[in-house]
Amino acid sequence: MNISSTLKTSPAAPDWQLPIEGMSCASCVARVERSLANVPGVQDVSVNFATEQASVKARSEVGMDTLKAAVTKAGYRVAEQTVRLRIVGMTCASCVSRVEKALRQVPGVLSASVNLATETAEVSVAGSTAMLPSLIAAVAKAGYEAREIPAAGESLVNKPAAAWW
Repeated sequence: MNISSTLKTSPAAPDWQLPIEGMSCASCVARVERSLANVPGVQDVSVNFATEQASVKARSEVGMDTLKAAVTKAGYRVAEQTVRLRIVGMTCASCVSRVEKALRQVPGVLSASVNLATETAEVSVAGSTAMLPSLIAAVAKAGYEAREIPAAGESLVNKPAAAWW
């Protein structure tokens, strides 16, 4: 399955592209469309069975959590991946809060959890990890540096603080 996670928004009317898992027929498509169309603030919905994508146009107050809940209520899943980032420059709990807030504001982010002790962030995104540049840019805009942690993980030897000792 080829999943596109490019989620575009504008303040007036966000356009969301949701990768949907579990659809097997035209009735599934209709069920997902109905469920998304019933979300207050959704203006237009189109679900493509072949690409397994739902295109949703909604007012700005409609968020990813609400759309994901509607898909789940219909009996399907929004495909998601976890992206791990190394965050450099955090010194306190306020830094953690600031990075989490910046990551959660990126369209397509389902959740973000930052750990000060390990200098890492785990971000759950709708679709694939193709939105990595947007996540890194959001962290940079918040005043910190972010780098992807490879899927296999990163040893302590590669950690900047470990080199100091």
